[in-house]
Order: sequence, then C-alpha cells, then structure tokens
Amino acid sequence: MTLQQLSIFLENRPGHLITPCRVLAEAGINILTLSLADTQQFGILRLIVRDWQRAKAVLEAAGCVVKVTPVVAVEVSDRPGGLADILAALEKTEANVAYLYAFTLKCGTRGVMVFRFDQPDQAIAALAAAGIKIVSSDEIFSLLENDTTDGPVLC
Repeated sequence: MTLQQLSIFLENRPGHLITPCRVLAEAGINILTLSLADTQQFGILRLIVRDWQRAKAVLEAAGCVVKVTPVVAVEVSDRPGGLADILAALEKTEANVAYLYAFTLKCGTRGVMVFRFDQPDQAIAALAAAGIKIVSSDEIFSLLENDTTDGPVLC
C-alpha cells in the first residue's frame, strides 16, 4: 500500500521553487503535502498529488527533472513517543527510513506521516504486524475531496 511521490530536482537559487508550483497550479493540480530539502547546489522538492502521472508529465514538459518514488503513509499517534512507536515496529527489520515528513491530515490524537523506506514491503508488513495503520492513497484522496471543514480530518 504505497503512494507515488514526485521528486523534482531544482537549482538552489532564488526563484527556482516557483516554477513547479506555478506549472502544477496552471494545470489545476493540487499539492497535498510536500517537503523541500537542499544542499548548496540543488534542492529536492518532494510532492504528493492525486494525479501523479499527469503532474509528472506537465512538470517534465516544463523542463523539470522528475523522479517517481513509492512512499508509505502511516498513522502516527500525536503524543510524545508516537514516532518512536512506529520506529520500534521497524527495529527488527532490514527496512531503513531514508526520510520522512508529516502530512496535514489529523484525527484527534493521530496524524499521518510519509515515510520513504528502502524496503517498503518489509516495512509495511512489520508495521501491520505491530497494529499500526497504513493509510491508503484512496483514503487520503477521499478525505481531501470530501473535506468541508477548515482542514482535512482523518477518522
């Protein structure tokens, strides 16, 4: 149960971040969550969008370098130790967390984090065995489309 994440490689210079954002906006594609990491030379903008195939196509047509990566959305308790519980479920596996970032979905004391694992199937099995909820792309997109509040709610 993975989501497809788009990674866009950008020069680390003023004004370069607006290009992919503008291209997606003009195509009517909403960014659901994102992460931006940088080095001195370049940055990596990681995005989750509903129609990732179309987003990839319009970004590449605009000259962006785009890579598609499977990631896993995991429900996390929003309390001290919530993330530690997730990581403990992975401790005895060979799955390594390459990076992670938070999603804007939340339900009471639970939030959603996006994980990039080097071995996603092994990580998903370990998390499921520990009773940790993996959030499907259908659940995320459905919640966002049906949201009539000030923000999405995962329940």
